Amino acid sequence: MSDIHFGTDGWRGRMADDYTFDNVRRCAEGYARYMETLDSGHFSIVVGYDKRFQSEDFAVATAEVLAAHGIKVWLTNGSAPTPVIAFAVVAHHSLGAINITASHNPPADNGFKVRGSSGGAIDPAGLKKIESLIPNSSDVKMLPYDRAQSQSLIELFDPAPQYLANLSRLIDVQPIRQAGLKVLYDPMWGNGAGWLSSILNGDQTHVTEIHDYRNPIFPEMKRPEPIPPNVDVGLARTVSTGANCCCITDGDADRCGFGDEQGHFIDQLRVFALLALYLLEVRGDRGPIIKTLSTTSMLNRLGEMYGVPVYETGVGFKYVAPKMTETNAMIGGEESGGYAFRGNVPERDGILANLYLLDFMVRTGKSPAQLLELLFARVGAHYYERIDTPCTPEQRSAVRQRLNVARPDRIGGLKVTGLNTTDGYKFSLEDGGWLLVRLSGTEPIVRVYTETTHEKAVQSILQSGLELAGLK
Repeated sequence: MSDIHFGTDGWRGRMADDYTFDNVRRCAEGYARYMETLDSGHFSIVVGYDKRFQSEDFAVATAEVLAAHGIKVWLTNGSAPTPVIAFAVVAHHSLGAINITASHNPPADNGFKVRGSSGGAIDPAGLKKIESLIPNSSDVKMLPYDRAQSQSLIELFDPAPQYLANLSRLIDVQPIRQAGLKVLYDPMWGNGAGWLSSILNGDQTHVTEIHDYRNPIFPEMKRPEPIPPNVDVGLARTVSTGANCCCITDGDADRCGFGDEQGHFIDQLRVFALLALYLLEVRGDRGPIIKTLSTTSMLNRLGEMYGVPVYETGVGFKYVAPKMTETNAMIGGEESGGYAFRGNVPERDGILANLYLLDFMVRTGKSPAQLLELLFARVGAHYYERIDTPCTPEQRSAVRQRLNVARPDRIGGLKVTGLNTTDGYKFSLEDGGWLLVRLSGTEPIVRVYTETTHEKAVQSILQSGLELAGLK
């Protein structure tokens, strides 16, 4: 039996290697045991899945384990976006959810994502508890699917209507439908396929989708992660079709990517700042902003301008979601393109994020490029980039040792003003920018990130990060 370790959202593995039916059932057993520590009565769990190879079968295997514990399972009747599955937790008054998805990981991977009663991520202590309850042997309960259905312990359901009803309370899409926009939408062969089209088509606006059917090898991209080069085909199609923008969601549709009318990618940090500006300026909302330490300092400047607090957390929604709930935050997000909003569940929602960006365009009459100019007029231009470098388990210890003692005076020619080791190694720079070196919690890589107000310094800062980690 493989050791199973829960990272940012749960567990991910390589299919037919460690990600097997036996190990998925073990995870489900640990989750069931954990949930029984929270509620000794009768409760339900939502189970959903993505479009990866055999995800629906792994979901059934999961449901069979939960049903064997006497837990009522609401099993989605098809693949569904992660935010839709998350909202179903609240709609069904469930105790949590299990989502069979590897999100943005490479094609050979799959995952076991867990959620709590809010529909949001389970905090780190809860994840550790689930991990500790996963049996090391095949000591797993199972109730065959047909028997579980006959006992009403597994019930298929359509999660779309309740999610769409809540969406209508969060945003009026009719002005977007009537605006006459041409939208290029790339759901990256994933669960978002069909969603923006069904929401927006029918009036003057028209959504054209690409990569909109199931293909678990994810052609024309390395992985369904909404960043270049994975989004390059969609950005090029935006220009060739004369679209006003490019909306993108990742494999399970919880992350948002966005491109302007010229086919330029608007990076995730700028999108986060644009969404915050939209809520503050256009909608007049007020409330805390929750950001991970790997995302933009532009939010701090917006917080100062509009008089709202900004809280910084570790990387991952296991930190963001609890803080959003605690503070009734207006928006929360992370560097990977995941953004959550008040009024919705504390879960990333790539569908809603793209709709908010379209609404920003419609209500201001500005193109995406002009919205970026508006943002920079308020907070100044900021430049961001990230490098992902392979790192073996043997290298991880050496990288940590080097970074533990690293105390550079300057990075990329800029004076270092502070060091934050909450989650990785974040060096603050004199211009208000930063360098972060962090070992991924979901993949065998080291991520090196920077944001700075000096465009020409981006590459030298990143190279300095690799040198500090001993990876150059």
